[in-house]
Amino acid sequence: MKKIGFLSFGHWANNPAYKTRTAGDTLLQSIDLAVAAEEIGLDGAYFRVHHFAQQLASPFPLLSAIGAKTSKIEIGTGVIDMRYENPLYMVEDAGAADLISEGRLQLGISRGSPEQVIDGWNYFGYQPAEGENDADMGRKKALDFLEGLKGEGFAEPNPYPMFPNPPGLLRVEPHSEGLRERIWWGAASNATAIWAAENGMHLQSSTLKFDENGKPFHVQQAEQIRLYKEAWKKAGHDREARVSVSRSIFAIVNEQDRYYFGGQGKGADSFGYIEQDKRAIFGKSYAAEPDKLIEELAQDEAIQEADTVLLTIPNTLGVDYNIHLLSSILEHVAPALNWR
Repeated sequence: MKKIGFLSFGHWANNPAYKTRTAGDTLLQSIDLAVAAEEIGLDGAYFRVHHFAQQLASPFPLLSAIGAKTSKIEIGTGVIDMRYENPLYMVEDAGAADLISEGRLQLGISRGSPEQVIDGWNYFGYQPAEGENDADMGRKKALDFLEGLKGEGFAEPNPYPMFPNPPGLLRVEPHSEGLRERIWWGAASNATAIWAAENGMHLQSSTLKFDENGKPFHVQQAEQIRLYKEAWKKAGHDREARVSVSRSIFAIVNEQDRYYFGGQGKGADSFGYIEQDKRAIFGKSYAAEPDKLIEELAQDEAIQEADTVLLTIPNTLGVDYNIHLLSSILEHVAPALNWR
């Protein structure tokens, strides 16, 4: 049994073929999509965060709006780039969004992905400390964020405050109990997956990772997940670890599906470089009639290791068509694979 969610990058552009031509279109349709996804029985609504691009960026207004209009579906990110974040301000925003959703946030965070601009975090007022790089900065901010989510007091109260203070050191408010245990780390390497486990974060593994041994993508990803689970067990956490993998999976059940995705099912893993010097492997897309799709997905080792599958969606095609795509997976594919 697996949880099944969608992952939207939230693209928009002034393109006549797009249903999302403006940022407003994308934000409002993202809310409608999450509501409709909950109605068909999907388990999660997740959103990518990219700065300096015509894509979704600041996640908490969107997550709060979705939380107010839904009641069951998990609401998350995949992922927030911590290099751009003020950890304590993020604790406040995340706490508020989680309280609005009544404890349904599943926040994926990470050190970040290749940038639209050079050192974009500098424009947000941040730079690595002396002797550190941007990845170090992102991981340090992640740990500060986790510490703030504990809800423990740390700030010296003003002896002459505007409002009466409770006794002792103060924490940032609002505090949402339990959110600390629903933070995920987006890991591109085996080492950072192990680091995430050691620090009590769930694991998000996407459709790319660093190429660490030349094996097929799903095999490398499965190895990463097993290392993560071993590290979680060794760390002695008193709760269950969760693991999600992202996949582009399209069931072709009509001619419109065939028009959009009929040529994508014959693909294979690909290799490339991110940030110039880091060789990465990119997982293939799956697109075929349901019977063929079931056969191919049954061989995906990483999906077998995960408890959650996030289906990447073409959000520019609009809410109705994306709900059709998601419904097709739920109806024609998931039961045969024992995901449901």
